[in-house]
Amino acid sequence: MADNKVGFQSIDEYIATFPEPIQALLQALRATIKDAAPDAQEIISYQMPAFAQKGNLVYFSAGKNHIGFYPAPSAIKAFADELSVYKGAKGSVQFQFNEPLPLELIGRMVQFRVAENLKKAEAKVKKKKSD
Repeated sequence: MADNKVGFQSIDEYIATFPEPIQALLQALRATIKDAAPDAQEIISYQMPAFAQKGNLVYFSAGKNHIGFYPAPSAIKAFADELSVYKGAKGSVQFQFNEPLPLELIGRMVQFRVAENLKKAEAKVKKKKSD
């Protein structure tokens, strides 16, 4: 893996810094996120690939032995039972390179985050109108 992972302009640029097998995992994850959030915009945030729709949805990155997926603490909590087999923290989960990515689960988590962001955005609009 490349050591100079700074200043990325695109997700393609980020993914290109990894060996082919890791690139394939990252591209599968990216495609799953795109399918689950077709209106989301690809961005680089905190030097990581991310998707945004009415605010940040999810981030992902590749570590030494795993892919880190960052769907926000609310999604980690909502899917806690299914995520219990993975290492993680309050707002993140780690998928080991030597295990298949749980793409269906990831897709549902992304959809959860889209719904959450849209609900928050709608509430802000309603609040503005009532002010």
